[in-house]
Amino acid sequence: MTEITFYTFADNPLDVARRVAVKAHGQGRQVMIYAPDPAMADAIDRLLWSASALSFVPHCRDSDPLAGETPVLIGTDAGALRQADVMINLHREQPPAFARFERLIEIVGQDDAGREQGRARYRFYQTRGYALKTHDLRQTAG
Repeated sequence: MTEITFYTFADNPLDVARRVAVKAHGQGRQVMIYAPDPAMADAIDRLLWSASALSFVPHCRDSDPLAGETPVLIGTDAGALRQADVMINLHREQPPAFARFERLIEIVGQDDAGREQGRARYRFYQTRGYALKTHDLRQTAG
């Protein structure tokens, strides 16, 4: 069953997504960054390119011809990955194919609307019996 981790009160959700992708890639994991909003997909793409040279993460869009050879994909086609290790959700609703992944990362920002959407996703997974973990990023800031 998919293990679901919520990172709550993220000051910068895209940076949290970048850091999680860098860490997962460093552990040899395949990563799908679920971003159905084109502006969000562009933003995380730019952020991954601007990461430090020591933490470069090979990535591309799920529609790219190199998607089958690339360890980190951005988009909505979870089937484009060779193996379903980690999905990072950058959408306000639960992604449709999350259950095929070993881990799902949910990032919840500090704004009221984002927190309410995060609570709704938490309840959705909880009522279905998923193992849930929560990391309050206010506790690790500073």
